[in-house]
Amino acid sequence: MEVLEVKLFGDTYRGRLVLITGHTGFKGSWLATWLTELGAVVTGVALPPETTPNHWDVLECSIQDHRLDIRDATALASLVTDSQPEIVFHLAAQPLVRRSYREPIETWSTNVMGTAHLLEACRNTKSVKAIVIVTSDKCYANQEWQWGYREHDRLGGHDPYSASKAAAELVAASYRRSFFGGSNSPLLATARAGNVVGGGDWSEDRLIPDLVRAISAQQPLEIRSPNATRPWQHVLDSLSGYLMLGQQLLNRRCEFADAWNFGPEPAGNQTVSNVLEALNKFWPELRWHESNSPQPHEANFLYVDSAKANRVLNWQPIWRMEETLKATANWYRAWLETNSVVTRHQIDAYGDAAQNAGAIWTRE
Repeated sequence: MEVLEVKLFGDTYRGRLVLITGHTGFKGSWLATWLTELGAVVTGVALPPETTPNHWDVLECSIQDHRLDIRDATALASLVTDSQPEIVFHLAAQPLVRRSYREPIETWSTNVMGTAHLLEACRNTKSVKAIVIVTSDKCYANQEWQWGYREHDRLGGHDPYSASKAAAELVAASYRRSFFGGSNSPLLATARAGNVVGGGDWSEDRLIPDLVRAISAQQPLEIRSPNATRPWQHVLDSLSGYLMLGQQLLNRRCEFADAWNFGPEPAGNQTVSNVLEALNKFWPELRWHESNSPQPHEANFLYVDSAKANRVLNWQPIWRMEETLKATANWYRAWLETNSVVTRHQIDAYGDAAQNAGAIWTRE
């Protein structure tokens, strides 16, 4: 019996020239790996990784790897011109809330002007057909609602990180309306994901990386806000949304040039303490206690409504909370115990799970 090859995302990315900004970061490195697995010709532009170890360096991913600061408009424009991408995924950012309190100017200049510099470079590069700007679920003016924020809800942000991501959304909307309305112009969309977790993240002040460091040091984890609720999801769930969105933009589907939420199912909205208790099943060494020191403001409740992506884009999250935490724990255990990198194996496993779930991007 002949086994038919599954062509993910309709084989849209095979042979495509793709530019990723922020490819050395946690989410960008997973995206770069997945795109190479899909047959894309990938160019990455980013700063060097800030931690040792880091996901990018252990991956040994074969792409055109360039290092520059997206705040350097001239250098960025030159790179976009030279690489001639058909689609751009913009993930380069200062991504940390607490760091934004310490370094607000860096946060604003990177997240807002860096985005403007990229869009201006794309505007002047005729090869660019599609652009996906990745912002954050924190771009909404948080009202501590018990229901999810939808794409048309008010943008805002208390801290410099959240506010800068809202501003990046405004920059993107301005470019879309002012410059990208012609028949031959790039199609531009923005994507707002939840609290993304998965293997290979060693960033500061994030729950899972802090947990890994605590276990490595054989110390209990100090947590700041055990009752804070977030929309937890595996990195591959958010990336599948970005890739589906990029596929539609490359197919010149103008109605998809808009803002999109990609969050977990309602059961994925859990408190920090619930996540730790669930993770403890896969990582018995885990211990934690609550910090008594004063902390800067962070939202207590945050949830994005992905009904639009579910209904219009036919996107769906694949891994539930238990599967997400199991995959995350397995990634770090493989690294800590045998120095193995299971990123590609988990991408394959996720694709199999998506096919079994009937995800549309595995059937086109």
